[in-house]
Amino acid sequence: MSERIYNQILQSLDGEKSVYELLYLQDASLPEVFEILNDLQSNGLIEIKDGKARLTEKGRQEVRERGLKHLGNIYCTACEGTGVAINEFFKEILEKYSEISNNRPEAIEKYDQGFISLEGVIRRVEFIYDRGELNSRIFVVGDDDLLSIAASLTGLPKKVVAVDIDERLINFINKTAEEYGLNVEALVYDVQQPFMDEFRKKFDVFVTDPVETIPGLKLFLSRGVSTLKGPGCSGYFGITTLEASRKKWYEIQRMIMDMGFIITDLRRHFNIYPQEEKNFFRFQEKLPIVERLGFNVDFNWYNSTLFRIEAVMDPKPLVEGEMILDEKVYKDDESWATPY
Repeated sequence: MSERIYNQILQSLDGEKSVYELLYLQDASLPEVFEILNDLQSNGLIEIKDGKARLTEKGRQEVRERGLKHLGNIYCTACEGTGVAINEFFKEILEKYSEISNNRPEAIEKYDQGFISLEGVIRRVEFIYDRGELNSRIFVVGDDDLLSIAASLTGLPKKVVAVDIDERLINFINKTAEEYGLNVEALVYDVQQPFMDEFRKKFDVFVTDPVETIPGLKLFLSRGVSTLKGPGCSGYFGITTLEASRKKWYEIQRMIMDMGFIITDLRRHFNIYPQEEKNFFRFQEKLPIVERLGFNVDFNWYNSTLFRIEAVMDPKPLVEGEMILDEKVYKDDESWATPY
């Protein structure tokens, strides 16, 4: 894989580019790409100054020898490379959702919180709509993104239930639902605790953005899977390549199959986490990747791939009862974008 990542980085350098943009453009894990950047620099192929990278003359020669060429931006500018444009109906939803989100609680380090862009949330809702599932019963496990509100603003879901450990978020969602007449119910729930019987096998769709360790993934996905009625039901969630290596993706795919699901869709760069006042980049001095690079974030680099999975047999959660979280659930050797 490293040769491919070398190529991704070298072919993207035309003039000066933020190192954080290079993190966005490639798809290795943060420890892997950090090693590659150091290797490129120590071999005199690139130089990095004040967080900006550029090819050296030796690097330009290497690009030619590898048969590489910088061909400019290839991502769709209308949909930001997601394949989903925000149409007129959803633009109105985005406007209302943006107004509501202005008053959202800020992300806090205690719960490892972080939220995707406003447009990203609307595109995720559109994607669920495109799959014919927005007019369903939807369960959200952890709702930093306030997707429950965005989905309900369309007036299409039969019911949306959101659970989160953060009482501030739950109060905000319930207050918003009451103010706007939304079909949303939000409850405080700690995923460590046994799942609530009242919500087992009652929903068509679950949505979550799990902690990216194997134990964390197993726990969060199991809670979502527990809500689904049966075959044909689905789940939507984001997984990065930045904090999840190929070996971890292999384990994730095995986990998905063991629970009775197939992967129907993968959309790279679908979810972008913007650098803004209330998001987790406020803790950037505590992110291992920022500490190792030695300069602050100047590009919206943290992104994840949207997964859609569908049950082909009776869903089987891998965690049924209590599972107490410890450091290993939240962090592992690849957690370079998680505050320490």
